[in-house]
Amino acid sequence: MKRLSSAALLLAMFFVFIGLLIAVRIIYSGRLNYLFLVWNLFLAWLPFMVSAGFKVLHRKTVLWKKITLLFIWLIFFPNALYIITDLIHLEQETNIPKWFDAILIFTSSVVGLIMAFISLFRAESFLLKHFENVTVNKMIPAILFLGSFGVYLGRFLRWNSWDIVKDPLGLAAEIGERLIFPLQHTRTWGVTLMLTTLFYLLYLVVKKMPGYLNQASVN
Repeated sequence: MKRLSSAALLLAMFFVFIGLLIAVRIIYSGRLNYLFLVWNLFLAWLPFMVSAGFKVLHRKTVLWKKITLLFIWLIFFPNALYIITDLIHLEQETNIPKWFDAILIFTSSVVGLIMAFISLFRAESFLLKHFENVTVNKMIPAILFLGSFGVYLGRFLRWNSWDIVKDPLGLAAEIGERLIFPLQHTRTWGVTLMLTTLFYLLYLVVKKMPGYLNQASVN
């Protein structure tokens, strides 16, 4: 039997914890309100799983396969970042203590970011095989910008990844309007830049955390 990797085991423990919290909430409230977190976590899991393909590809893999995998991953990547915006649901008045819902959504957000950053690190490692380090360092903020823009499209405009196939013209029109008339959509770009900055800083911290911990060691 194949053993789970450390990352997979950690994620499994988080999923179990979140599942228990949701079950307790349902039993206590008698409502299914927060079941949407299960779906959102599944959507966040998709880019995490797609990114595993980056480890299989190598320099001799045909170019169209590399581009296709990168495109598919990029389409689903915002889903992993999206969950932090579920914190807005704390505004709703329920018979559940706010602190309980805060822990539930915060934990789900952490799991989403873990999967997002692992998949981003895999993508970064893949890109480093084809581009110079300086170039990749510029591509990562750009990827996070696109991911953050995707989060905005999902949270505020209610588009999702499937709409690229389901309603491509409507989605393109919505995006095109914001690109052509950026000054009329300051909230779009303000939220996108704010999220990009947040995600980029968090990603840098996660990447450098081992070094920080070594520096903090008293041994």
